Amino acid sequence: MTPDMYITLGILILAITSFVTEKLRVDIVAFLVVVALMLTGILDTSEALSGFSNPAVLTVAALFIVGGAVFQSGLAAAIGTRILAIAGKQESRLIAVLMVAVALLSSLMSDTGTVAVLLPAVVILSHDAKISPSRLLIPLSYGALLGGAMTLIGTTPNIIVSDLLSESGMEPFSFFSFTPIGVAMLIVGVAFMVLVGRRLLPTRETRQDEPPVQTPDELIDHYRLPDNLYGLRVRRTSLLTGRPLDQTPLRSEYHLTVLEIQRASYGRRIFAFGDSNGAGHSNTVEALQPTPETILRTDDLLLVQGTSRDIARATAALNLAVQPANSSSDSYLISKEAGIAEIIIPPRSKLIGRSIADCRFGTTYKLTVLALQRPGESGSLAIATTPLEFGDTLLVQGAWEDILALKPQRRDFIVTGQPESMLVSQNRKKAILTAVVLVGMMLLMATNLLSVTAASMLAALTIVLSGVLTMDEAYQSIDWRSILLIAGMLPMSIALQKVHLVDMVAVSISDGLGTLGPHAVMAGLFLLTSLCTQVLSNTATTVLVSPIAMATALALHVQPQAFMMAVGIAASMAFASPVASPVNTLVMGAGNYRFSDFMKAGIPMIVIMLAICLAILPLLFPF
Repeated sequence: MTPDMYITLGILILAITSFVTEKLRVDIVAFLVVVALMLTGILDTSEALSGFSNPAVLTVAALFIVGGAVFQSGLAAAIGTRILAIAGKQESRLIAVLMVAVALLSSLMSDTGTVAVLLPAVVILSHDAKISPSRLLIPLSYGALLGGAMTLIGTTPNIIVSDLLSESGMEPFSFFSFTPIGVAMLIVGVAFMVLVGRRLLPTRETRQDEPPVQTPDELIDHYRLPDNLYGLRVRRTSLLTGRPLDQTPLRSEYHLTVLEIQRASYGRRIFAFGDSNGAGHSNTVEALQPTPETILRTDDLLLVQGTSRDIARATAALNLAVQPANSSSDSYLISKEAGIAEIIIPPRSKLIGRSIADCRFGTTYKLTVLALQRPGESGSLAIATTPLEFGDTLLVQGAWEDILALKPQRRDFIVTGQPESMLVSQNRKKAILTAVVLVGMMLLMATNLLSVTAASMLAALTIVLSGVLTMDEAYQSIDWRSILLIAGMLPMSIALQKVHLVDMVAVSISDGLGTLGPHAVMAGLFLLTSLCTQVLSNTATTVLVSPIAMATALALHVQPQAFMMAVGIAASMAFASPVASPVNTLVMGAGNYRFSDFMKAGIPMIVIMLAICLAILPLLFPF
């Protein structure tokens, strides 16, 4: 071992420790790796920054934009609705149809986005069929993971291993190179879940044994919002007149949440909830989304949420006129501009252990938290002071743009339902155009008329130029943490090869397993990758293991394609842990799962997929 080897290994160990303990965000860790490799002289500046120009990074970014168009145009929702219509209500048929459907969708777009679109409908379907959601949601997530292994663009690891082949002067994988093995794995995976796996799944009721909610209107009924909505008119002599909203005691002392401010444009007031006093009427009323800086004026009508006791205290102390909300008040919570949605706190969220007040939720995310619920506890918790935990559900209200801005932040939030359908109602023209772009991109990739990178970038550019997404929406569609993770960890792969650590590990593997044949070596690489991907992201796992697979193949003097594909596939086999993949995290709360539930069904799935790879990959790519 040389000093450079020790330094590089030390940086790698620190990076992996940070990934596992999650003391720092993954993108920050990736940046630290780049800086550390430069400062220690292991890599020069161009080598350390080469990840940002890597074709894999550009390809993944472009595919995020295409995927964003598929979801925001309503195409994904339309496809999902049609698929679920044929699923029926018999459990085994439901499992089979759901797994196949979600696999087909996730083979072309984000598996997380696919599950997010189908999840609410599946929960509702399970309720109608009188089947516990916990019987269907693990198969849903497993189907999405299997779908990622069906095409080159199905998941990031596939792109990374293909790019490494190209960099090594070999023929990269084509669009459908993964399809034969992916289809075989899907067929066997579906058969296993229908015949055996479903017997390993728990039967648990959802929180409070209530029908699931999906639409904003259902959320209003579920949280009984009309019961605690009031209109407060700011009188001329009120203590609130002329004060910014964040400098009023409404929230801090009286626990009232201002959801909307209605202001007459010409000084006369229309009372939104029906003013029985017959006060002056105006034809123009401006509805304002409250911000901390909003200055309150005389005759402003505040739509607030709170208890009747707090309302009574506030009106007496602050000289406000109160008007109870009636049934028509729902429309003031939901409009084309603003609305409500549920978000779930995933296990890796930076908000865990902090209260809404501690993280300044309203200021940071421009949203108001209306309710906080926790699995296993009845009723809502104290919104401002309760430390958040994994699985907590927040009901938030605000502009649809701000709600949708949480979706790319999948490490911190999981936005349930389809709020994008309110902001961007299903546009038939945009959906058709998106479908044409998606099919065209696939054809260009499949026929090798353009490289994967060129075809994906052309598709993303077409999406923006055609108006399906604005440039800002395109930027929002990109999961920048994933992009920075790839760009930051690729230089680590270069460093491992440069200091010959990859060669050392490859020689160890070839010496230890090589005498048993390439099948044993491929099995070892598969198990190593699948083990790492349960605790690390599939991207980081692939970046670290794929160079070892390549060097091992060269040391054994065999063709590397089978080894590389095994690594790419194994990186998607995140079946055994709820934190191994965002799709598992997404279904955990909705299915009321425990950690062990994923292990019971997931470990056998990993073993079965290993057996399929050992049987089929050598036939597709002979050693």
